[in-house]
Amino acid sequence: MKRGYAGTMTDDYTRHGTTTLFAALNILDGKVSSACMQKHRQDEFLKFLKQIDKETPKDLDLHLIADNNGAHKTPRAQAWLKKHPRFTMHFTPTSSSLLTILARSLNVKKC
Repeated sequence: MKRGYAGTMTDDYTRHGTTTLFAALNILDGKVSSACMQKHRQDEFLKFLKQIDKETPKDLDLHLIADNNGAHKTPRAQAWLKKHPRFTMHFTPTSSSLLTILARSLNVKKC
C-alpha cells in the first residue's frame, strides 16, 4: 500500500477467523452483556436485543448507541423495537468513530 492511499480488497475477500462482537455496557454497575456471532445481520442483532431484554430488569429503560449498520434499521428490527418501547435507539453520525463518540459522551480522556 502506498502512503496516502486507502487499502482495497478484491471481490473474493473472505473474513478468515473474524467474528462480530455485540456488546452492551450498563453504566450504572459496569456490567457488560456480550455475544460473539459469525455475522452481523438482523437475525443476530435481534438475538442480541432479546438477550439484553432477558438480562435487564424490566423496570429499566434502555438506551442503545449503535452505528448505522443496516441490520439495526430493518423492518423486522424496527417492528421488534416498537413492541419493546423501553428500548430507545441512538445512532452515531455516518462515518464517525463509535469509540470517539463514546469516549466524548463518557468524558474519557485520551491516553
